[in-house]
Amino acid sequence: MIRAMDAMKRRMLAGEWYLDDTPGLESDRMRCQELVAQYNATAPAAAGERRRLLGELLGGLGEDVDIRPPVFFDYGHQTTVGDRTFINAGVTILDVGRVTIGAEVQIGPGVQLLTPTHPLDPARRRAGWEAQKPIVIEDGVWLGGGVIVFGKLLRGPDGTAAELGHLVVQRDGRKSTSPARGASSSSRLILATCGRTKPSPPARP
Repeated sequence: MIRAMDAMKRRMLAGEWYLDDTPGLESDRMRCQELVAQYNATAPAAAGERRRLLGELLGGLGEDVDIRPPVFFDYGHQTTVGDRTFINAGVTILDVGRVTIGAEVQIGPGVQLLTPTHPLDPARRRAGWEAQKPIVIEDGVWLGGGVIVFGKLLRGPDGTAAELGHLVVQRDGRKSTSPARGASSSSRLILATCGRTKPSPPARP
């Protein structure tokens, strides 16, 4: 059983098809959920305790990181967060695959970072097989509230920001985006230089 457990964890980390119901992976998820429950129960003024818990939970934690609870992870140790990054409340990070969040990233409320993927074959899907595609969010990227990101590289200063309620996916090495269901046509992906904004219009006299 130990041999099978180790093999499945290795397959998961390598991005190969694997089964997640092995004792080792279940133990990793339980440890994560216990730390997440403690973090989400912290008081707003408990900055030191939050920092301690994030240090135990995450694979890497930069300086001056602000993650507002509640936040949700699959494993925690698969996620790293860079300096001065802000993550608003209600963010879900399914970090079966590695999630790398750079420095000075802004992530709005309700964002989902989803690395798992599942077989198209219904029989294999019912059997529980899954895999993962990592997510990399480079320095300076902004994700507005409700954005959903699948396995993807989001670039920083010459890269991508996304407005509210968008899906960001990877197809054949190219970016593809679409508004979330129910979003208005005005909700569109912004291809812009992150961290720069258009000049404000002059004030009315």
